[in-house]
Amino acid sequence: MGELNKEVVDLVWERPGSNGVSASLFRRWTQGLVFSETEHTALEQFEGGPCAVIAPVQAFLLKNILFNRESSNWRHITEEEQKVALCSTLAEILEQACSTSSTTSYCLVTWAKGQCPHTTTHTPLTGGPETSQTLQDQQPTALAVEDLGFEQFHSILQKRIVKSLSELREEVVSLYETWKGRCGVLLFLYSVILTKRIENIRNEIEDTTEPLIDPVYGHGSQSLVNLLVTGHAVSNVWDGDRECSGMKLHGIQNQASVGFLTLMESLRYCKVGAFLKSPKFPIWILGSETHLSVFFAKEMCLVAPESPSEQARRVFQTFDPEDNGFIPDCLLEEVMKALDLVSEPEYYVSLMKSKLDPEGLGIVLLAPFLLEFFPDQTGSQWQGTMAEEWESERQREREDTGIPDSFPVYHYNGLKQSNHNERVEYVQGTALVLGFEDPMVRTDDTPVKRCLQTKWPYIELLWNTERSPSLN
Repeated sequence: MGELNKEVVDLVWERPGSNGVSASLFRRWTQGLVFSETEHTALEQFEGGPCAVIAPVQAFLLKNILFNRESSNWRHITEEEQKVALCSTLAEILEQACSTSSTTSYCLVTWAKGQCPHTTTHTPLTGGPETSQTLQDQQPTALAVEDLGFEQFHSILQKRIVKSLSELREEVVSLYETWKGRCGVLLFLYSVILTKRIENIRNEIEDTTEPLIDPVYGHGSQSLVNLLVTGHAVSNVWDGDRECSGMKLHGIQNQASVGFLTLMESLRYCKVGAFLKSPKFPIWILGSETHLSVFFAKEMCLVAPESPSEQARRVFQTFDPEDNGFIPDCLLEEVMKALDLVSEPEYYVSLMKSKLDPEGLGIVLLAPFLLEFFPDQTGSQWQGTMAEEWESERQREREDTGIPDSFPVYHYNGLKQSNHNERVEYVQGTALVLGFEDPMVRTDDTPVKRCLQTKWPYIELLWNTERSPSLN
């Protein structure tokens, strides 16, 4: 195994002291990016594990199909349209990874020339001469056969460097059969990693001893999901950076194109920030304990630009990492500076401290802070609980942005066994976002609903099928 391959393997698979990767676990990841025969814009996943790559690719694929095409018949596209959509999606993710690194070149990983998974003799990859010649994958099936082992796979790879975005797009198209063929998921993942560069990824990951893919259970890490969704392999889902016991913990730095919501937030294990919770397009990857699926709509009003009060809430919460609803008064000046609310720091900040903390408790509450600086968006007076205040703000947000009370929604789960009759198809339904709990329209309490309630607390889902879609 070449030195370059060893670095990739250590980053993706290896954990110090582990016994390596089992054949059965590796085999689960050796599939291609293939479309469902029954849902022409949906990718299929054969076994558990590679959803950490497939779900983000599916989310970007839907973005390009729904919002970058003129045709309204988005669920029925030709094979040529599938090729164009998938290749433009892969190129976009690679471009994003490159833009967040210090390099201006792209790396594509494919089979070495003249090699294929069934070859018994092969030449290790050492990062040698690069070629722009198209290397077509000669494997016709999407799921690799069992005799393609972990060591053999890594010994018959080749990397290819391209210098421009136009060349990248051409090369990605030329490798379409490779992405579809066996190991296409891993070849694309390795392409993203080498485009981003291993040292850049290690600088962003919180715990460098944790691999991107768990070598025991085969699940992708949050760092892996974030790398594909945002271009940054950070380990957290909150907005910006936070300090904890003198350590700087990295989060999401900018609004993502597609979002992320997790069931873990409903269980209070984490809190997703606004950059992932309110993406640029109404498409969200949904995370359960073990799997990733995608929830999406076509209503762009669901992702309206951030209002000043929402920005203020987000900035305030970056100084309140434990989500207490307050900050020490000594941090008020920093919050005000971040929001460009300070003109005369010494006098004005002191005045605001005394006004926002009249009892001298040394803390500033979020609700009075928003009321003071954004009265038109947070109401004329402060009454009720934090939950009531939050929901009244969401109601005003709907009125300001035109978010409808109900809208069509879709759910995607790439695992065949998680779909009705094992046919990968979108489950369509209607979402009701009323802003209050109405017992008359209360629907079943499902994991999908609990996940979505982290963004819309009083959402109700009416699916067009007899059973609700599965989050797992």
